[in-house]
Amino acid sequence: MPPDLITYAIPGFVLLILLEIVFTAIDKKNMYEPKDALSSIAMGLGNVFIGIFTKAVIFGIYLFLYQFRLFTLGFTWWAWVLCFFADDFSYYWFHRSSHSIRFFWASHVIHHSSEKYNLATALRQTWTGNLTGTFTFWLWMPLVGFHPVMVMSMQAISLIYQFWIHTEVIHKLPAPIEYVFNTPSHHRVHHGSDIDYLDRNHAGILIIWDRMFGTFTPEKQRPVYGLTKNIHTYNPFRIATHEWLDIWRDVRHARSLREAAHYIFDAPGWSADGSRKTTRQLRREQALPARD
Repeated sequence: MPPDLITYAIPGFVLLILLEIVFTAIDKKNMYEPKDALSSIAMGLGNVFIGIFTKAVIFGIYLFLYQFRLFTLGFTWWAWVLCFFADDFSYYWFHRSSHSIRFFWASHVIHHSSEKYNLATALRQTWTGNLTGTFTFWLWMPLVGFHPVMVMSMQAISLIYQFWIHTEVIHKLPAPIEYVFNTPSHHRVHHGSDIDYLDRNHAGILIIWDRMFGTFTPEKQRPVYGLTKNIHTYNPFRIATHEWLDIWRDVRHARSLREAAHYIFDAPGWSADGSRKTTRQLRREQALPARD
């Protein structure tokens, strides 16, 4: 197993959160709600604890696949550069799929459940993602020759990078940076529940994937954070499981296997009777481009 870089980064996370709390308090900005922040921290701690077990299993799967690799890339500097782009590309498609397939959304929705946007929100991480196979988006990497240590290290570096973009303290960065990298401005859009912001800006580190694949939207107005239907709870167990329970209820009342499959694998918001709406349907009602 590679060293757990995220665990090593925790003291830095705590320090930056404390600095943001002090700065926003002085500036009289209502960016923190104590119960909400504590819920996010609890979700982050749960994610780290569960990861102690699940990451070992995932590392074993990567090692198994690495035996059948097409190439041996080694640990040269250029292999690390390729690994960076390969990981970021994989993250984009994992993240985009987590917004378009309800099975993956059930884990990812946790990260969007806060109505606040601050550095503590970055810690609001899933407890079920590794258990439900989100790592499958990276399985191709050991097969083409990236060593599992490189793959998991780059995944951790990506998550550490994404911590600092969860803030309203930083507005816009110089244009070249905004064009290439994921920034607080781009990621605020991603956390917005505004219809024109839904399912946009899925980047990890590089925003170029969103620009290339048509999912980029610049920040225009300040987003309304949270979900289109907020869950109104600070209970970490409720936050972690609410969408899974909703899926179970939908499947239990489905009238056919086909309908049940739609509830599990169709876009979040799909409903047989039209009582709920997907992003595409919401945009159609507002006469906005579907932009899938």
